[in-house]
Amino acid sequence: MHPIDWTIIAVYLTWIVWDGLRLTKRSHELEGYFLASRSLPWWAVGLSIMATQLSAITMIGTTGQGYADGMRFLQFYYALPLAMIVLSVTLVPFFRNARVYTAYEFLEQRFDAKTRAFTSLLFLFSRSMSLGVVISAPAVVLAVVLDISVTNTALLIALPTAVYTMFGGMQAVTWTDVKQVVLIVFGLLAAVAVLVTGFSDEVSIPQALRIAGATGRLETFNFSFDLTNQYTFWSGTIAAFFLFCSYFGTDQSQVQRYLGAKSVAAARSSLMMSAYWKIPLQALVLLVGVFMFVFYLFTPAPMLFNPVHDRELREGPRAGDYAALESRFAEASDARRAAGLALAEADADVTRRATAEQAFLAREADVRGVRDEAVSLVREATGDESYNDVNYVFPTFILTQMPVGLIGLLIAAIFAAAMSTISSEMTSLSTATVIDFYRRFAQGHATDRHYLWVSRLATGFWGLFASGVAIWAAELGSLIEVVNRFGSFFYGSILGVFILAVGFRRATSNGAFVGLLAGMGAVAWAANFTDVAFLWHNVIGAAVVVVVGLVVSAVEGPRPEAPGAI
Repeated sequence: MHPIDWTIIAVYLTWIVWDGLRLTKRSHELEGYFLASRSLPWWAVGLSIMATQLSAITMIGTTGQGYADGMRFLQFYYALPLAMIVLSVTLVPFFRNARVYTAYEFLEQRFDAKTRAFTSLLFLFSRSMSLGVVISAPAVVLAVVLDISVTNTALLIALPTAVYTMFGGMQAVTWTDVKQVVLIVFGLLAAVAVLVTGFSDEVSIPQALRIAGATGRLETFNFSFDLTNQYTFWSGTIAAFFLFCSYFGTDQSQVQRYLGAKSVAAARSSLMMSAYWKIPLQALVLLVGVFMFVFYLFTPAPMLFNPVHDRELREGPRAGDYAALESRFAEASDARRAAGLALAEADADVTRRATAEQAFLAREADVRGVRDEAVSLVREATGDESYNDVNYVFPTFILTQMPVGLIGLLIAAIFAAAMSTISSEMTSLSTATVIDFYRRFAQGHATDRHYLWVSRLATGFWGLFASGVAIWAAELGSLIEVVNRFGSFFYGSILGVFILAVGFRRATSNGAFVGLLAGMGAVAWAANFTDVAFLWHNVIGAAVVVVVGLVVSAVEGPRPEAPGAI
């Protein structure tokens, strides 16, 4: 990279750590450290929630998803507005009025300590694993840029973030998130501008979209009711509804954001910001991926986007086979480019366009076939049967196609996306560890200063643990799918417990606990012995918890009215 790009990255990293520490307020008090003294304005909380979601996974994994599959992943978010409305009138006022630090404290008020502890433990495991995936996304970029191991790059991105998170607290995390989300959106718009200007002079933007549409990459509605298909209208409106209700309503990384708001009204407004803006932002991210597909129709693309494996095959014992594949790939790409231009020129004639579209799809299949052979060659050479280079598409585009200055800006944006999510999740993991376990079971009467010291140690521990997960997470496939697979294994069951807590007066503590165990068992069975898409695991978990919980509660008999139920 050019020294200018390195300077931009260095200035950003220095500034964001300094700014995070500078913004620390009342960090010597427990409520000030964990919840910013419940004083944050709704718009800052809303932007912080969005920054947490706009992780480096979004910048790298979702753009790669858009390149490979197009816009169909957008269906995943169709239930988000409804979920935000439901949470705004149910769990948000319950948590705020209960004056809790964590969502799981509420479960002890409603049920008992064992239900609280087990649910919080599930959160700690699922969120720490997901945090590892969040760290692995920028680690992929740095590994490409610096040509060093993912292990070192994971530590390089996680440790500076841990510094201002450990000492800055919620106040610092929120206000740095606000600045970071602005940089992220600006970086995405800059990428779109470079992509559009890089299209062939013979192809307009509408024609480029028409070419992408011919491959199905602009499909945003799939009404087939197939439980094995990850992204359909029904999975995005039914299954994803349960995921969003659990993520935004019971996941401490999100609950902690609006617990720090000034009031119930401010907390509700912060959630509605996501309802209004998440889908357009996600569409923008996916559109970057679609535009990269069109861009590489008219600009020579690498056969493999992972430069490390490309170099290993080029210099290894299979170099001859790889060179032959590259020759075939170049020929197939040239034929696809000509077919794409013919399709663009045929847009005024329906018959001619149909013929051109068929020819283009045939050439696209040829290119995809050669690329699949190259991926198979990597798998044979490395023994890694799960190899997938979709996560390297956007980093490769940045490093090879962006102009000087914008390279540094885009990588800084990826850093911003990573750091905003990492800091929020480290804070929530530390809070749950200290409040739900250390203060509840180990040291219940210590000073705020003692708890803050333990919290900072917990933050450092979770940062190191997640960095270890990050070492192997980058090779699991599309990062955006990996993090949602992790979450979907737990979210439905956790949501089921809160449904019992808020929605059923007769639900007992034993009913909730047994239901939670049954829900986790049902999801584990579905994940290992069926082909049901992971989004539906959320529905399975929630339904089993509620049904089993109510049955056990009925067998136990009536219980005294709980203060948290309605």
